Amino acid sequence: MQVPFEDVDFPGVTRSRQKRSQQTTLALLRAGAELLRTHTLAELSIEVLCRRVGATVGAFYSRFESKEAYFNLLIELAARDGKRALAEMAGTRREKDADLAARCRLLVHGITGWIRRHEGILRAALQHGDTKPDKWTPFKALAGAATEAATLLLLAAMGRGRKAAKTRTIAFGFQVVFGTLVNAILNDPGPLSIADPEMEARLGLCLLHLLQAEMKTAPERRKTQTVPR
Repeated sequence: MQVPFEDVDFPGVTRSRQKRSQQTTLALLRAGAELLRTHTLAELSIEVLCRRVGATVGAFYSRFESKEAYFNLLIELAARDGKRALAEMAGTRREKDADLAARCRLLVHGITGWIRRHEGILRAALQHGDTKPDKWTPFKALAGAATEAATLLLLAAMGRGRKAAKTRTIAFGFQVVFGTLVNAILNDPGPLSIADPEMEARLGLCLLHLLQAEMKTAPERRKTQTVPR
């Protein structure tokens, strides 16, 4: 996980001022994000985490008030990375010039890449959903923002007319995309895992086919409505 030093500023976290201390803080964050890929948050041992980066438990608690504060920062940094990725997706010239199929591929690629980068953190936040639903709130808001930004890009490639119906279909398409990816990191039911390149390719096609179906059936609906009984 790439974490800029200037981003490590959050309640419950002591901001490091010396470069060596900053590097230790960053190492602890990266190690925790990696350990959460294979461990639950409850299983994440501060002692093991510190040994992995050559730090003492005291060094950990001199930076973070608690394990909860540490995890809150991981969540915040993953969300900020998502916002940066969203801004890049929304602003790239390549997307603005692309056709509908290319836009679907690029958007799904960006979303899948972000989820892969923060897989362990996202899973841990989901697992806290029953007892601490606020842990998932930043990611839910981010998914909503991603859908909103993607809607503008996709509508521009779907032709004029029936904006409300197309917008609804785009929203459902992203519900399918996010739902599939969340299920993959939480339950891994198969046949495709989050790491499988085919997952991204198939989700991109799924989104495209949903949108194409909406575009294709629109004239048929109008024709059906004008046929006299």
